[in-house]
Amino acid sequence: MLNGFLPLIVLAALLRPTVAAEPEDTDGASRAFARYVASVQHTASWSPETIEIEASLPKLKKRGHLRAIRRLNPSGNADYQVLEIAGDRTVRQQVIERYLTAQMTAAEIPAASVAMTPANYEFHYKGAVRIADTVAYIFQIKPHKKRIGLISGELWLDAETGAAIRQQGRLVKSPSLFVKSIGIDREIVLSSGVAQKFLTHLSVDTRLVGLADLTVTESPLR
Repeated sequence: MLNGFLPLIVLAALLRPTVAAEPEDTDGASRAFARYVASVQHTASWSPETIEIEASLPKLKKRGHLRAIRRLNPSGNADYQVLEIAGDRTVRQQVIERYLTAQMTAAEIPAASVAMTPANYEFHYKGAVRIADTVAYIFQIKPHKKRIGLISGELWLDAETGAAIRQQGRLVKSPSLFVKSIGIDREIVLSSGVAQKFLTHLSVDTRLVGLADLTVTESPLR
């Protein structure tokens, strides 16, 4: 599981639930935010975990797929046991393999320097929404500095537990000369306040192959 929010490591298409505005509740939002800050530095990693990647190059009408088991080795880096890989060769090499390489590079960045915490971000409360039987508080996030691994966008917190349930935005700094911009939208599926699955969509505007779309599902290996 990702430690904090490493936008390059990220990422089944997102569930997009219908939301409805809730009455203002700044006190509840403050309590949820305090719970979030207290817990975000202690997020445990999943190892092993399953990862599935669906990737496409819409302009070229090409697609690819990967299913693998990811394990952390003693040095903290990830090892992959590929169970299935299929689809167009260009997508596999230029999108999926590059994504996995980016994950390995991002793993070398100190987690504290990219964690979604007050040390790295400004947070501004925007309001509350209801998603099915859950209320979420929405915070606008903006990095203090333009640094690789940080995003500008929104953070949604579960009203009861303070756990992050959605993170979305764009990287404030491109990690490569070959990438113009990266948009990220991630949903965290909770059970009893504990993350059980990450569903992440990446929209990568590249200089070589145009727009690349990835949807990534991550969950503990069962």
